[in-house]
Amino acid sequence: MTKREVDIVVISDVHLGTYGCQAKELLRYLKSIKPKILVLNGDIIDIWQFSKSYWPEAHTKVLRRILKFIADGVPVYYLTGNHDETLRKFADFDLGSFKLLNKVLLNIDGKKAWIFHGDIFDVTMQHSKWLAKLGAIGYDTLILINSMVNWGFTVMGKQKMSFSQRVKAKFKDAVKFINQFEQTAADLAVDKGYDYVICGHIHHAEIRTIENEEKTGSVLYLNSGDWVESLTSLEYNNGSWDIYKYEPAAFEIETEDDDKTDSEDLDAKMNVLDLLERFKQETH
Repeated sequence: MTKREVDIVVISDVHLGTYGCQAKELLRYLKSIKPKILVLNGDIIDIWQFSKSYWPEAHTKVLRRILKFIADGVPVYYLTGNHDETLRKFADFDLGSFKLLNKVLLNIDGKKAWIFHGDIFDVTMQHSKWLAKLGAIGYDTLILINSMVNWGFTVMGKQKMSFSQRVKAKFKDAVKFINQFEQTAADLAVDKGYDYVICGHIHHAEIRTIENEEKTGSVLYLNSGDWVESLTSLEYNNGSWDIYKYEPAAFEIETEDDDKTDSEDLDAKMNVLDLLERFKQETH
């Protein structure tokens, strides 16, 4: 397969370690691209919900593919989110082309891009973390049920549907939260004089210009969506941003496993499951 060259790729909210994570689809996407910069904008590994009883091989392969980018010298920025917040104590870690940070400011063709996960805007996260975790478990359960229903729809030749997206669309509070999230990010970015503000967290892919509330300036707001339902990423190429949407028809199902190279073989270097279990214990 000829790989697409992309200047910058931004991915967030993968939630490796959960039933909802579409790791196989993400792996196909990662194998299809040749990015100059890869930004992992939070909630890549779901340490909140991690359990040794559920960690499919495809989830490990995603990590291997990311390691391959690093081994190939591709700058990879891992920005922490709320579901992988344990990693925040290791922020500012720098090893070769890999950087672990809470946020990053990139100069992109002379424009300033402020990139961070976005959970800092979530009042639930700030004041009721236990409620946020409970909500995450409920969301993962809904996704699991949804996947079983969609399997039935596929067998019957019917179109798949998203329970959570329908729920969000029907509740005005959910729409209001998204709008407030986007406006808050835009206001802060305008105050700081940035050209782009790039977030994740709300699982809603978006690119739009937003004026600050004082109407004194504007910023291009971008959100990379997620790899649970939306299966989206942000791509920057030839001076412009686009939302990439994964479509199964665009990929051939691969039978060969080309992931296990010397630079990618995580199993030979560390026990990933034990490491994640240790991270999870540190959150309690």
